[in-house]
Amino acid sequence: MVFSEKLKVERKNKGWSQEKLAEQLFVSRQSVSKWENGQSFPSIEIIIHLSDLFEITIDELLRSDEELKEKVIKDSKQLAHPKLKFLFDGLFLIGVAFLVFKIGIILLNKFTAFELTLIGGSFIWNFGPLLLMVGGGIGSGVVKEKYKED
Repeated sequence: MVFSEKLKVERKNKGWSQEKLAEQLFVSRQSVSKWENGQSFPSIEIIIHLSDLFEITIDELLRSDEELKEKVIKDSKQLAHPKLKFLFDGLFLIGVAFLVFKIGIILLNKFTAFELTLIGGSFIWNFGPLLLMVGGGIGSGVVKEKYKED
């Protein structure tokens, strides 16, 4: 039994109208109608919610519908990419923060009586921010391109 048929059967077993199911899922009745007619598929979050509402496993909802299984697999891959991109963007921003901090210390030393030193050596402070920014930028770009491919 494909997903659209399974959804309709389970909804009717509960005695719910499309409107009632839609309210419980916080979607429109038209969305439920499209799912039941096979015109579209719900997101993975909705599938999990349906599984809970109907007290059946996600496997029971997905197993017989190849097209929906492919959509869920594709959606789950795309969910991983933004997290990885966020990591690389974070590395880039840390590099920027270190560079700004270094410039701030240099300006304080130049225009005030302070004699602050940067702990860790000049190599780390000269190339560390650069490496973080370049690495973060390249990694972010690679993940962005990978996300477009999927």
